[in-house]
Amino acid sequence: MRHSLAPLAVALAAALALAACGRKESAEPANTIAAPAAAVAAKESLSYDEAVARAKARQAPLIVDFHAPWCYSCYFMATNVLTGPEWQAVEKKAVVVEVDADSPEGAALRAKYGVKMLPSYLVLNTAGEELGRILGEQTRAEFYPQLDKFLDAGMPLTAVAAQVRDGSPASLQAGRTVLKSWLARYDGDGGLQWFASLPAAARGALEKDSAAALLLARLKFLQARKAGDEQAALSLGRQVLAGDLGCERSYELDPYLELARKQADAKALIAAQQPAAEKLVADGVFGAAPCADKRSAVLVLADIHEALGDKAAKQALLEKAIADVEKSIGGDFRKDRNLDDNLRIYDDQLAALTGDYAAYDALMPKLIAAWPDDYVYAYRWGKSLLARGKTAEALTQLERAAGKAYGINRLQVAEQRVKALQAQQRDADARRVAAETLKANGPWFPEEAARLKDLVKA
Repeated sequence: MRHSLAPLAVALAAALALAACGRKESAEPANTIAAPAAAVAAKESLSYDEAVARAKARQAPLIVDFHAPWCYSCYFMATNVLTGPEWQAVEKKAVVVEVDADSPEGAALRAKYGVKMLPSYLVLNTAGEELGRILGEQTRAEFYPQLDKFLDAGMPLTAVAAQVRDGSPASLQAGRTVLKSWLARYDGDGGLQWFASLPAAARGALEKDSAAALLLARLKFLQARKAGDEQAALSLGRQVLAGDLGCERSYELDPYLELARKQADAKALIAAQQPAAEKLVADGVFGAAPCADKRSAVLVLADIHEALGDKAAKQALLEKAIADVEKSIGGDFRKDRNLDDNLRIYDDQLAALTGDYAAYDALMPKLIAAWPDDYVYAYRWGKSLLARGKTAEALTQLERAAGKAYGINRLQVAEQRVKALQAQQRDADARRVAAETLKANGPWFPEEAARLKDLVKA
């Protein structure tokens, strides 16, 4: 029996832009790929076009690794997962190209492929058809089976979708794969339209399958949020959160909390989610079954404590997370940048809670010294100092960051520099910084460029 694949083809070609890696931080500089410097230096640097040509010449799949220097999850993957004999085997099967999402080329590619989260690992065949994608932090045990499946099967998603016809095990497996691909593109409308186009037997079988039913609920939750239907989203969110989400719970709990805070019974709605969030932290952060992304689990539980007015519980959680990360770092900030950045955000959140920034301000010079080749930590520190009214110290760090900024982050660093200069009533210098940055930027990143222009006009 035939069913339409048109929505899938449209989504593959024309999805929208990127959402930030990590919670609570926008795609501004600060958040996931840096292995130790020596390892990065040893890698061959290919442009996307060069990698496509090489993949075609080898008749091999292409893995596009989308990352950015602010993306803490990318650092986790580079240090802990994209290493060892398994990764070496992948590099023999496929051509791998790293794409910096902050660059003009990276911005165009992430829009072309609908990349909404970093890191994203997009697998294409030699015809440019998507074989699959993997999002965010994964453990080795999660990442390699997925990737090997895409590489070994070599079947485009459109072909996988064509296998979803009935209630057979093969059809169910294909259906789960396709539903997961729609979720990976954050396209609830497209995924549900595709599902509605299936034969009745296939729809019924997927609705009865627990894994597929949870994916469908997540797509409906996403769709309701995008449509602005708060009550439907709240109901669907509770349905999703009742499922077995594992380490992905924090990613669904975060938007649910945003909706719940607006309700008259906000505390009751949020308190109902506290036990599962505490279990996730106990098991996935401090327990024997660690999640790859510990940070999101900690931050979402901290948000729950804050929403419930329990400052002491939030402070105790952050202090415990800080002690855990400091023990893992062991004073060596060059060992694992993901851990470094987790420590930074925990220190920052604790400082905002208590008003004491001593530990945060002591940490930031160490991170800048450990990772001197990019703008990230100088920018983060400068932005924090500016928010606290320390404009002179902020400018020192923001000017340091400006010397290493590029692409979209050049505009974001310039925005903070302009604000600092304006706070010092140095309007002529602020206009000069804005003009130089806009000239260097050219036609790229129009929203950020417009924001910088408006700041100077104001």
